[in-house]
Amino acid sequence: MKKKILIALLFIFVAIQFIRPAQNKGQAETPQDVTHFVNVPADVMHILKTSCYDCHSNNTRYPWYAHVNPVGLWLQNHIEEGKDELNFSDFAQYDKKKMDHKLEEVEEMVQDGHMPLPAYLSMHTDAKLSEDQKNVLINWVKTERQKLGVTAE
Repeated sequence: MKKKILIALLFIFVAIQFIRPAQNKGQAETPQDVTHFVNVPADVMHILKTSCYDCHSNNTRYPWYAHVNPVGLWLQNHIEEGKDELNFSDFAQYDKKKMDHKLEEVEEMVQDGHMPLPAYLSMHTDAKLSEDQKNVLINWVKTERQKLGVTAE
């Protein structure tokens, strides 16, 4: 009985390797990206590219294990959810109020340590934000939100 279960699981594992979701391999920097509507200094852009863009842009750097399912399917789901929440590549398509709200969420998530996700950091240690990097991002967000001039209703 155990042998049949093991064979069935092995068959399923091999079969799901043929499921290949579309990869997020578009342009990260587009005419609608965040740099075309708010000022993004080089230090902030470096942080965004290192710690945010894999899940929050139109271009993901895929590690080798992304090609092994079910991990690849799980990663693709995270990327799709991340882009649904915030896509820096399409940032200029948001209206000012939504831009302000998205920047506010960036500040909250970074400040509370919810982003980058701990699961992401376990495999991408270079994406871990130092206290200085967190402060740079938070100060950038506050400055750009002020420039947007969106008032609370």
